[in-house]
Amino acid sequence: MASSTHTSPNSYYLPAPSHWPVVGSVAVFLLMLSLVMWMNDVNGGFLVMAAGFAVLLYFLFGWFGTVIRESESGLYNKQVDVSYRWAMSWFIFSEVMFFAAFFGALFYMRALSVPDLATGDNAELLWQGFSGRWPASGPGIEETFTPMGAWGIPAINTLILLTSGATVTWAHWGLKKNNRGQLTLGLFLTIALGILFLSLQIYEYVHAYHDLNLTLGAGAYGATFFMLTGFHGFHVTLGTIMLIVIFFRALKGHFTAERHFAFEAVSWYWHFVDVVWLMLFVLVYWL
Repeated sequence: MASSTHTSPNSYYLPAPSHWPVVGSVAVFLLMLSLVMWMNDVNGGFLVMAAGFAVLLYFLFGWFGTVIRESESGLYNKQVDVSYRWAMSWFIFSEVMFFAAFFGALFYMRALSVPDLATGDNAELLWQGFSGRWPASGPGIEETFTPMGAWGIPAINTLILLTSGATVTWAHWGLKKNNRGQLTLGLFLTIALGILFLSLQIYEYVHAYHDLNLTLGAGAYGATFFMLTGFHGFHVTLGTIMLIVIFFRALKGHFTAERHFAFEAVSWYWHFVDVVWLMLFVLVYWL
């Protein structure tokens, strides 16, 4: 385990050398190798992928466990806390840019490229009868589909995520007041709401494929719909997993009213996921 004697509030924390980055590199190598094998129809790709995920889980449990033990043993000082806050801030900023690129692609197709294809002789040259209205499948795709409505499951999921933002904030207030019962109950409710959101999104996808003929192959609208909602669902899944970890840490007595950045980092991430969904609801489902 990494350790350090630099525990003074003004000292620079320097952990001992760790083998976990090497283990993480092995996991990434195995996963990339399995992808290459799958793309080239090489036998054994699934086994390599399974091994990669196994090493990845070992890496995540090992390295995060080390960090948690270091934190709980009092090795981290103010300098480490500030560095973690900056790291999480930049990570969330990178996620903002990630979704900004996809929202930009949606805007470009919806406001610029699709209408432009319907002007002058473009429509007749590319696809007879193409109107350029949104939602559009796109020139050359003749299959019809029904767009996903906003006032069904998407509206319910919006209410669920907004409520989950309130419950995680309520849990944070409990932690600040050293009310462990409020902390754990708030986290439990947030996790339950996250799982409920994902369950309804899975149902929505099944409904889209089987009843609306809305698939990834449904052209511009289908591609942007599943790209944005799918990546958001992945982020909700990741956030729910992080909340579960924080929940079990809270049950073990981790965190104090003064020192609980791990909880704050997860709550920042969860609020970010909420904001992205509000933009999705307005720009993808509603308008």
